[in-house]
Amino acid sequence: MTVQSPAFIPVAGVRLGSAAAGIRYRDRRDLVVVELAAGSTCAAVFTRNQFCAAPVIVARDHLTRCQPQFLLINSGNANAGTGDQGLRGAIESCRSLAVLRGCQVDQILPFSTGVIGERLPVERLALALPEALSSLNENGWLDAARAIMTTDTVPKLFSRRMEYAGGQFTVTGMAKGSGMIRPDMATMLAYVATDLAVDNTLLQQCLQRAVAPSFNSITVDGDTSTNDACVLFATGKSGCARVHEAEDELYRLLCEAVESVCMDLALAIVRDGEGATKLVSVAVENALSPAEAREVAYTIAHSPLVKTALFASDPNWGRILAAVGRSDVPDLQINRVELWLGDVCIVNGGGKSEGYTEAAGQAVMDAEEILIRVVLGRGTASATVYTCDLSSEYVRINAEYRS
Repeated sequence: MTVQSPAFIPVAGVRLGSAAAGIRYRDRRDLVVVELAAGSTCAAVFTRNQFCAAPVIVARDHLTRCQPQFLLINSGNANAGTGDQGLRGAIESCRSLAVLRGCQVDQILPFSTGVIGERLPVERLALALPEALSSLNENGWLDAARAIMTTDTVPKLFSRRMEYAGGQFTVTGMAKGSGMIRPDMATMLAYVATDLAVDNTLLQQCLQRAVAPSFNSITVDGDTSTNDACVLFATGKSGCARVHEAEDELYRLLCEAVESVCMDLALAIVRDGEGATKLVSVAVENALSPAEAREVAYTIAHSPLVKTALFASDPNWGRILAAVGRSDVPDLQINRVELWLGDVCIVNGGGKSEGYTEAAGQAVMDAEEILIRVVLGRGTASATVYTCDLSSEYVRINAEYRS
């Protein structure tokens, strides 16, 4: 499936540099340093996987101590499932950068992505740091987005520029992710920056609000990574007023821009799902609660039978109906349920819709972007989950991942 990222806009106060450390990949950049202007604020959310990676543990700890000056990111090695040795490796990597830049170790947040269970080659990482630092510049976003890729086929990078009171501010974000995607907190790795000045508490609220409908509503294969992290940082270099209150119009505009960038990145991840050929929106309406709506949506989105039918462009709606029926919805009254493919009603009144034809269903399934809509007839709550099909290419990629 084609995934396109529009031209990015640099963010004042953010410089990015990258280098080839040879961590796993030959002849490609796999190490990124992000430098934040003094006085920047930072918010973050991390994976809920209890086997979280060493850099997640270290980054969480460092954020409790001070605001970061640098982010240190590597691809090719997750540094997960590595025990105390992994923790020492993550800290030592931060220390190597701290020595070169004359800052404290806890002013650096480490992030890793790649193969689980292997020792992080700290020595190679340290040797590549001078190259990454020498390339620091405000236009380094695209090289950085490429350097953090693993099985991704394209870099994911989006921007928004917003006008306010005769001035303007920017929000730019990059992400990586293609497989092992069901975040349950944020995403695989995502970094979003703004040049606004924002109090830390408000920045955290903005991030949590943005990840709910975007990164927390996507799934490729139902697997939550050990390394998921999403970071939002604000440099205060736009010239606009500082955001102090949630009621500020400027804060509303910031949240709108961050949510928009996060949604673009999240959908780009699904479009670039390993072997994916279709982007599928699963919308559940008239549920008793948002949690119930999400339960039904995820049951459909995670069904191998539904996902393989999507790959085949087969309007085998019985698989979708079965997924709705086995979802954890007590006392579901099936005569109230409606099932739609796009604008085509397939099921109502407990059975196949009288006007449904296979040709109409096939026309919807032939498209690259598909909407599955389920109306439960139980309440007023709704939720939408974004997923992709399950192809033979997905099996090949994951069967050969470590080879």
